[in-house]
Amino acid sequence: MSDSPVQGIKTVLHPVSDLAKAKAVYAALLGVPPTADSSYYVGFEVGGQHIGLVPDGGQQGMTSPVAYWHVLDIEAKIAELTAAGAAVKEAPHDVGGGRLVASVTDPDGNVLGLLQDS
Repeated sequence: MSDSPVQGIKTVLHPVSDLAKAKAVYAALLGVPPTADSSYYVGFEVGGQHIGLVPDGGQQGMTSPVAYWHVLDIEAKIAELTAAGAAVKEAPHDVGGGRLVASVTDPDGNVLGLLQDS
């Protein structure tokens, strides 16, 4: 295993307006059924990546897909990023099972998602 505190992009979330229609399209694209399927989130596991569909993502401030960089220490990475000029968009919070997510924006407003598994 690498000593890097960043494990790469393993999760990409897509805001969708119609979850049922989006689920059908992504299932056809990926060739697998969802591994998480609820009224508030649909997720697929394929090729070592997690592809998630977030209904009404625009209401959560998602205006485009967000790639989530998996990190070992989310607080330390946010401190490092803000010291380098990024701004916190979404503070770290638990989304279940000890998984923490957060996001920052780079100086051009691009959203960088961060994810730390417990």
